[in-house]
Amino acid sequence: KMAAGEAAGRYRSTMSKSKDPSGLLISVIRTLSTSDDVEDRETEKGRLEEAYEKCDRDLDELIVQHYTELTTAIRTYQSITERITNSRNKIKQVKENLLSCKMLLHCKRDELRKLWIEGIEHKHVLNLLDEIENIKQVPQKLEQCMASKRYLNATDMLVSAVDSLEGPLLQVEGLSDLRLELHSKKMNMHLVLIDELHRHLYIKSTNRVGQRNKEKGRISSLVKDASSVPLMDVTNLSTPRKFLETSQFSTPGSSSMRETSLLEIKEDMELDPEENSTVFMGILIKGLAKLKKIPETVKAIQDRLEQELKQIVKRSTTQVADSGYQRGENLSQENQPR
Repeated sequence: KMAAGEAAGRYRSTMSKSKDPSGLLISVIRTLSTSDDVEDRETEKGRLEEAYEKCDRDLDELIVQHYTELTTAIRTYQSITERITNSRNKIKQVKENLLSCKMLLHCKRDELRKLWIEGIEHKHVLNLLDEIENIKQVPQKLEQCMASKRYLNATDMLVSAVDSLEGPLLQVEGLSDLRLELHSKKMNMHLVLIDELHRHLYIKSTNRVGQRNKEKGRISSLVKDASSVPLMDVTNLSTPRKFLETSQFSTPGSSSMRETSLLEIKEDMELDPEENSTVFMGILIKGLAKLKKIPETVKAIQDRLEQELKQIVKRSTTQVADSGYQRGENLSQENQPR
């Protein structure tokens, strides 16, 4: 009995101090295992039942007193639990959607890159087709420009077409005949320009002097004094050298200004290209420069210089003889044999 009393005291002290249910259970088990008497065990069992009953009554009273707060707390807890569960499910679904979007975006990015590259390729092909279409019209346009003596425009067109045919369009087999044709025309284009340059240098310039001489001859024939023989006035004749004189520019002796004046020469599509011989010869020189035939041009001018000067002398002699013969005829008709 003394042992059972000590065990019961330890049990009560443990119940009063310990609030851990597991510790209380261990204490009860220890008390029951140390007691040898069945009566003590029954007593301990009764105490436990009484304590449980008291705990149930206290719990019922507390539930009755705090029923509203407890109900609200339980409902709030349930609501919070449900929200947390729903939030977890939604977050899980959002993660899955994000992963799916990431995969789709990767696929779209590859597809967009492919479409972008295809767009660039198609644009390049369209540009090549437009260029081919324009180049096919070059022979006809070139013939028109040459017929109207728009040599600078013809040179630009020809050089650009040949560069395209021997560059980006080199692999186009269908343009082989056109490539050979335009290349041949480019190789012979400078011969036409050189002939035009010589015609303006030696023939057209002297023709202007001859026309001026004839006009002065007609004026002088009206005057009775036939002793005054009209002279060729070449002081105002426009020549390439005068075209490049420094007096025409703001800075005398400036070679850069001379080059700029040649670079600024352009064809006027509305005016006669041969109206101004100086500008026309500048256009011819510019065209020859674009054809990279300046050395051949210089050589041709040097080779034909003597021959052309002899022709000038021959034509001038013929003009002077014809003028003198006509003047003699006029004087003889006026009974002035002198």
